[in-house]
Amino acid sequence: MKNAPLFEALVHHTKNNNWSFHVPGHKNGKIFEKSGAAFFNSVLPLDLTELNGLDDLHHPEGVIKEAQEQLASFYGVRKSYFLIGGSTAGNLAMILASFKQDDVVFVQRNCHKSVLNGLELAGVTPVFLSPEVDEEGGFALGVPVETIKEALREFPASKGIILTNPTYYGMQQDISDIASIIHDKGGIVLVDEAHGAHFGLKGMPNLAIQQGADVVVQSAHKTLPALTMGAFLHVNSNRIDAYRLSHALQMVQSSSPSYLVMASLDLSRLYMESLSDEDVTNIINQSQTFKGFIHSLPHLHVVKNLKGYVSDPLKITIQSDREISGYELQSLLEKEGIYSELADDRNVLLVLPLGMMDSITDLKKVFHKLSDQLSIYRNKELFENNVPVFPAVTMLELTYTQMKKMHPQKMLIEAAAGYIAAEAVIPYPPGIPLIAKGEKITSESIRLYFSLKDKGAKFQGTTENGEMYVFDISKEQEH
Repeated sequence: MKNAPLFEALVHHTKNNNWSFHVPGHKNGKIFEKSGAAFFNSVLPLDLTELNGLDDLHHPEGVIKEAQEQLASFYGVRKSYFLIGGSTAGNLAMILASFKQDDVVFVQRNCHKSVLNGLELAGVTPVFLSPEVDEEGGFALGVPVETIKEALREFPASKGIILTNPTYYGMQQDISDIASIIHDKGGIVLVDEAHGAHFGLKGMPNLAIQQGADVVVQSAHKTLPALTMGAFLHVNSNRIDAYRLSHALQMVQSSSPSYLVMASLDLSRLYMESLSDEDVTNIINQSQTFKGFIHSLPHLHVVKNLKGYVSDPLKITIQSDREISGYELQSLLEKEGIYSELADDRNVLLVLPLGMMDSITDLKKVFHKLSDQLSIYRNKELFENNVPVFPAVTMLELTYTQMKKMHPQKMLIEAAAGYIAAEAVIPYPPGIPLIAKGEKITSESIRLYFSLKDKGAKFQGTTENGEMYVFDISKEQEH
């Protein structure tokens, strides 16, 4: 019988836990700020700690072990782990467990900032592989196989590759050929599949783990009914050292993991397991119908799926044919109570639920109203090219070891061309660095920064007045 062992153990414990002399300090919800009690009271009794019968995430022997085993069985992998620090924790852990100091590692350039942080913590030598670009959407896609082969010719001693698949916009590349090429050279294949936790269901794209990936990280909270920071890590080969992975997870995750988050992960797996093929078909049909409706409206259209990629049915990327940025389009939607996942200079990204939507009629009325509002804007001529273009294969100007020994200085970004970035400059969301730490800052990257900022992009890695930290190689050489 399908069940959620961790969640059920928590519920059972609440029936016997009359007096709490343990952490957390809200004591099963009996002590809490009155203004928030009405919102929190229903879940506080489940916000528990490592008590008898509730197991320990960092040494699972009971219900957490059973819940993770059911998770692995559902995804068809050798071993699965609950993550309570999001895919960020998973990316850090799998990189630390897979590679050693100074290893050469191929990295898809349009990776999340957590991948770059993992590379720095591991002290590896990243070789960045430039992705294809969707011309209509203006966003990065996957890495061409030819680029992988070119990188291997130049760096035959590479220890593996880190891919981001699907992209934030839901475009999935078949990585089977890439995995075979890397494995033939003795390398390991890691995949940040943050946006693909629902993949593998009938009619949905295949899982990366089914296409040859050795380790995969998924943000369950992005598309499954899990609490924020809830994620999964799956292992499906013997190429990764189980001891190193377990040790890395303990280093990057809290020693006081949230039982609420873990219980929601347990229930998310049960939710997916309980979906019938008919349920999933109805969800996919709902998405297709909604996409068709938006695409039929004046001044709005849905970005098409590029040949060679599989599109996530839960993602809808919309644009306008009017002179309006994605940030402005997002703002118009928010005024009507519709909050999207992200906007960029061209697009607004919607993430649909893994379930049937309510109030579709009211939702369509809002989009009809939006379409009417767009009529006052003038026609768009051409999109400005705001996609960073890199050579197919690149390296950082400085190694992470070198950067640790250097002294960063702060300067205005408009004056930083020719300097080396001492911190990443990241439009957020989606969290993909425009400038990575250790890269040389170019006049083009500065132009892109100001172009995106003028259109409404929010950035991490710069101050309010546009300063950033840089390394001045000439001064370091003088020292």
